[in-house]
Amino acid sequence: MSGNLATVSYIGATILFILSLGGLSNPETSRRGNLYGIIGMTLAVLATVFGPKVTPGGYAWIIGAMAVGGAIGIYAARTVQMTQMPELVALMHSLVGLAAALVGFASYIDTSNPLTGAEKSIHEMEIYIGILIGAVTFSGSLVAFGKLNGKIGGSPMLLPGRHWLNLAGLLVVIWFGREFLNAHTISDGMVPLMVMTAIALLFGIHMVMAIGGADMPVVVSMLNSYSGWAAAATGFMLSNDLLIVTGALVGSSGAILSYIMCKAMNRSFISVIAGGFGTGGGTPAPKGDAAQPAGEVVPVSSAETAELLREAKSVIIVPGYGMAVAQAQHTVFEITKFLREKGVNVRFGIHPVAGRMPGHMNVLLAEAKVPYDIVLEMDELNDDFPQTDVAIVIGANDIVNPGAQDDPSSPIAGMPVLEVWKAKTSIVMKRSMASGYAGVDNPLFYKENNRMLFGDAKKMLDEVLTALKA
Repeated sequence: MSGNLATVSYIGATILFILSLGGLSNPETSRRGNLYGIIGMTLAVLATVFGPKVTPGGYAWIIGAMAVGGAIGIYAARTVQMTQMPELVALMHSLVGLAAALVGFASYIDTSNPLTGAEKSIHEMEIYIGILIGAVTFSGSLVAFGKLNGKIGGSPMLLPGRHWLNLAGLLVVIWFGREFLNAHTISDGMVPLMVMTAIALLFGIHMVMAIGGADMPVVVSMLNSYSGWAAAATGFMLSNDLLIVTGALVGSSGAILSYIMCKAMNRSFISVIAGGFGTGGGTPAPKGDAAQPAGEVVPVSSAETAELLREAKSVIIVPGYGMAVAQAQHTVFEITKFLREKGVNVRFGIHPVAGRMPGHMNVLLAEAKVPYDIVLEMDELNDDFPQTDVAIVIGANDIVNPGAQDDPSSPIAGMPVLEVWKAKTSIVMKRSMASGYAGVDNPLFYKENNRMLFGDAKKMLDEVLTALKA
């Protein structure tokens, strides 16, 4: 393939990637967006492999690497459960960071095309920054993976003077960057490069360890942005225009999504990175009169829940991570289908940070074949709760906490939430009275119009469905 044809292919792939992002912005066009992305990536890979920069002797290595990577990807796609998607995404981000770091080292020791003067300095700066971003992304994503799958606790690890440690690390990285650019030989430059890589790896671990469980959806989005910038840095090192553009698209879209999610939590991006908010999730609510909201918890049975749904004309369902863990989305669809056939207006309310990654609940509901037109964002139906007969909360906590509006001292004060307590009756499905991922007690449980349906979400919803059909 000639250089001109490869360039045209890259332009076509770039257009397809932009169309893919546009399609993924809406559930109804997401399949088409995925298809655009697949075609674009296929075109980009073919143009790169058969382009002028790859010699025929390298085809065997490339085909072997693609076979191994493709086999792993197919295996992961077929075996990973939907509940494991957040940690899979974090793991994929780590691989992008690792690739950027390894490409940086390979590019530095490559002497096949020696550079001099300003061109050499610019290339070495690209290498230094690329390895820095890649190492932070790699180690931070691995910690996020551990937190999301439970191997690492969700509580923030706050070291004394952590911000000063980060500042000291940054200054050391800058100083060694100067030493790296002034190195006369590859061996001389390798020492500051290795020191910087070690500091970057430690910084990635420290940064994510300091972020609590309640902020993990933002962390996943943030690491997605980091992986994009790491890919862009790799593009600069390899002089690959498509990789630069693609990395910039991923990096900027991830940054925008992080901003949207921070806004949905009424928190600044800096406060999330600074860490310290959120605990391990599932910690028991504090006891004592001063700690507990006033009121009494009223349990409800699955049969009583079915009766409330049977008599309702309007129902709003608010899914959370508990629905994902219980794999209850298919039963939720069956209940929704039954109620809609009886003329009940059933809709779903999705909070931007529900679940453990952006769009987690939307993906689960789409998997269960829930119609897109009844899955609405928080802002689209929050005003409809006063006219709603029954609001069902399935395994969610912090995103329906009225304390965000009523308690200025609450850690989630000011966070926009779904106002389920304004419905005629609200039903919260939980395994226990444990607090949510932010470790904050929920006054919703004690309101007069609220009922608690305790137990595994799928088991209890199966009983509700059976009672409805009886």
